[in-house]
Amino acid sequence: MEFLDSSTIMSFFLGIGLAASAGFRVFVPLFALSIGAHFGADLLDLNESWQWVGSWPAMITLGVATLIEVAGYYVPVVDNLLDTIAVPLAAVAGTILMASTLLDMGEVATWALAIIAGGGTAAAVSGTTAATRAVSTGTTGGTGNFVVNTGETAAASVLSLTSFIWAPLAFVLVLIVLYFVYRLWKKSRRFLAE
Repeated sequence: MEFLDSSTIMSFFLGIGLAASAGFRVFVPLFALSIGAHFGADLLDLNESWQWVGSWPAMITLGVATLIEVAGYYVPVVDNLLDTIAVPLAAVAGTILMASTLLDMGEVATWALAIIAGGGTAAAVSGTTAATRAVSTGTTGGTGNFVVNTGETAAASVLSLTSFIWAPLAFVLVLIVLYFVYRLWKKSRRFLAE
């Protein structure tokens, strides 16, 4: 199978790491990708149709969006409102991030993998973070959301950075995150059944 060369595998690992990061914060990995594409264009290979991500206008726009998103999560009530749109936006961002990093694949394979792996990973992580914030709001009256928000922003930043530094490690971290997402989902189903 010719499409399974090392650059394709590494681009898959990068895409999965960034997609999972989008599950924590939608714009953090998009902004990181923009910075990486602009300043490290010789180190970061992007799909040909996504080269514009490294442009100044894209970087400025994504930077402003990142600041607004991160700040919004620290405003009571706004954080829960953001969660209502975060899951579908994270799925879209995860799909875009995966599609932009996949190399040497046909268009159908790229988009199928981007939607299933990238969008699915981002949506799974985002759904869990939204549930975590809902539990935090319900049990602490919203006072614990500061800690949850800080943890999510830190996780998005660390996972994005790890994806660029060493994508296989980011992939392993994503598997660990997905394992905990599954455990939390299973525990919540049991809790709701009682």
